[in-house]
Amino acid sequence: MQRKLLFLIILHSTFLSFSQGKEVFVKYIDSEITIDGRLDEELWSQVEPAKNFWEYFPTDTIQAINQTEIRFLYDDQKLYVGIKVYAPADDYIVPSLRRDFRAGGSDNVTLMFDTFNDGVNAFLFGSNPEGVRREALVSGGGVDLRGFTTSWDTKWVGETQKYDGYYICEWAIPFSALKFREGETKWRFNSYQFDTQGNERNTWINIPQSQFIFNLAYMGDMVFEKPLGSPRSPISIIPYVNGLVGKDFETNEETTDFKVGGDAKFTIGNSLNLDVTINPDFSQVEVDNVITNLTRFEVNLPERRQFFIENNDLFADFGDSRAANPFFSRRIGIATDIDGNTTENDILAGARLSGKLNNNFRIGLLNIQTANDAEQEIAGNNNTVVALQHRVFSRSNIGLIYVNRQNTSNEPFVTPDEEYNRLIGLDYNLANKDNSWNGKFFLHKSFTPNTTSNDFSGGLRLEYNRNNWRVLFSNIFVGEDFNSDLGFIPRKDIYRSFNRVERLIFPKKGIINRHIFSLGTFFVFRPGLDFQKGDHTFAPRWQAEFKNTSNLSVTGRSRYTFLFEGFDPSRSDGLELAANTEYYYESVEAEYQSDTRRVFSYNVNTTFGEFFNGDLLTVQGGLNLRLQPHLVFGLNLRYDNIDLPDPFSDNEIWLISPRMEVTFNKTLFWNTLIQYSSLQDNLGINSRLQWRFAPLSDLFLVYNDNYFTDNVFAPRVRSLNLKVTYWLYL
Repeated sequence: MQRKLLFLIILHSTFLSFSQGKEVFVKYIDSEITIDGRLDEELWSQVEPAKNFWEYFPTDTIQAINQTEIRFLYDDQKLYVGIKVYAPADDYIVPSLRRDFRAGGSDNVTLMFDTFNDGVNAFLFGSNPEGVRREALVSGGGVDLRGFTTSWDTKWVGETQKYDGYYICEWAIPFSALKFREGETKWRFNSYQFDTQGNERNTWINIPQSQFIFNLAYMGDMVFEKPLGSPRSPISIIPYVNGLVGKDFETNEETTDFKVGGDAKFTIGNSLNLDVTINPDFSQVEVDNVITNLTRFEVNLPERRQFFIENNDLFADFGDSRAANPFFSRRIGIATDIDGNTTENDILAGARLSGKLNNNFRIGLLNIQTANDAEQEIAGNNNTVVALQHRVFSRSNIGLIYVNRQNTSNEPFVTPDEEYNRLIGLDYNLANKDNSWNGKFFLHKSFTPNTTSNDFSGGLRLEYNRNNWRVLFSNIFVGEDFNSDLGFIPRKDIYRSFNRVERLIFPKKGIINRHIFSLGTFFVFRPGLDFQKGDHTFAPRWQAEFKNTSNLSVTGRSRYTFLFEGFDPSRSDGLELAANTEYYYESVEAEYQSDTRRVFSYNVNTTFGEFFNGDLLTVQGGLNLRLQPHLVFGLNLRYDNIDLPDPFSDNEIWLISPRMEVTFNKTLFWNTLIQYSSLQDNLGINSRLQWRFAPLSDLFLVYNDNYFTDNVFAPRVRSLNLKVTYWLYL
């Protein structure tokens, strides 16, 4: 009876209207606005601004001390935005002149437009006092950081001017940069603003601190004077030319390569995107951060390639991102060579259709062909994904996904079991009007040759987040023969249960803004072995967030692991711990992050305690020096000392990663990342010079160098890329 009552409460809440009762008027004009950061046209004074911002931090119960005013105008082609941001002085923090900056630790103002009024997806635009712009996509309702994508790019213009006690941003955003229904008269809208001098984070719509500041459940309305038309939807052609010279010092082979290819973007109707790529090249994409992985399982890294970014949530948010994700786009373009090494597999061509058919129905179609490499025994494959999503109630939706990898080569090294892999899945994503309840229910089945059973995965996640309590309940199972070649599935034959209860306390006095007390539990069982327990973890945690934006946390962990296979915890290729053995071990972790508004900031994290049958000490931290707005220097360091009893191996693992970002101006950038990993026996250097010579058009000069570091310091692989891309509107 209690379960039925709980279900009815959640179901009822999804029907409720989620308008916040706050509106701003958008006036239609038939004259041009000059974008100069001045707001001196008479038209700006004829509209009332969005005002009366609320504090989000350090408290969420009072009006902002330093207010912001936002005015809107529009014509048939553009949305004009005039923003006046008040500040106590002109000592602004602008760490860099680079586009697509992160909001934290700097002064800026950001706007979000939910153009389909669904509370699920939004377009985001922002600027700082130096006029540096950013744009992003917010997906999944903005309930966590995975739904925030800054890799998305579009053309728009903006200028900023600083005055005594305030700064003004003036923007012109083409309607062709957005997606919406013709004839629409209202969008959902919200704005947030970071004020480092007043130590405030403010929002137009009042948002509780227990939610993310970009949560789409909390928005007002912008009401247009007359219905929106259907603006011209330009075709974008983005060709590239790339030249490469390099050398593999292990084989003493020199490489020279010249590639030509490109992308094209088409808008179908005013709500669907068609992206086409031919012979794509991702050499300019920022390299992944090297990590030290002490677990027994694979970890996933974020997608950075532009072709896969827009509407990526439509394809990637099925299942569970950490345990049973049916489609993980980074699998495409990666293969295993004849020696078992992970290597790049060329993409020949691909197409991607994504967007909305109507206000409630989203569709995603993706097809990519990869190259055949007989010499390395890498088969060519055609990769297809179909994703459908239909909104139900106010912010919930039902999704269907189909994934197919089909071998297209006729090579003798391809076994019958490798001919194809397919998957079909159904998801229900729950989110009520104020995001106090959200969750997911899913069931997926894979199809592999000669496999007919134990090929399902499924799960449920339910989260309650309101006022001073956050409660998470999650259960997932993955069958032993469940498989998705294009997915991320680190463990099979598991039933996993993860639960967490958090209590938030907001002191009325003192230097601490918020205490968070939590208890997390984690269990893994093996259904194929009569539900034998494989892991459990109990993790009590205390976190303090200070009013100066620094924070401190302490976490205890009590763990149990049953090894079903041999494993070397030292990661030194030493003697493995025997299979079918169990271990109990405990540890404590402490972490501190200093005030990121300072010229010099840092973070430090220490873990010490037991590790399987031995001991572990981990010390990691980061330093950040800001000489604004032209130079940011960072240093990340991690040290792991694994001490195991004889005859097992000990190990000391170092990961050192300095980074330098130089922004000469708003169009010329130089980034250098050096990564040393003793675990990988590698010192890597990636240095990238970028000149944005036209809107969204770039020249890249990328230098990559890798060295052996174990017994002798010697070069490994070296390359130099020169790439030019040009974004052409037709």
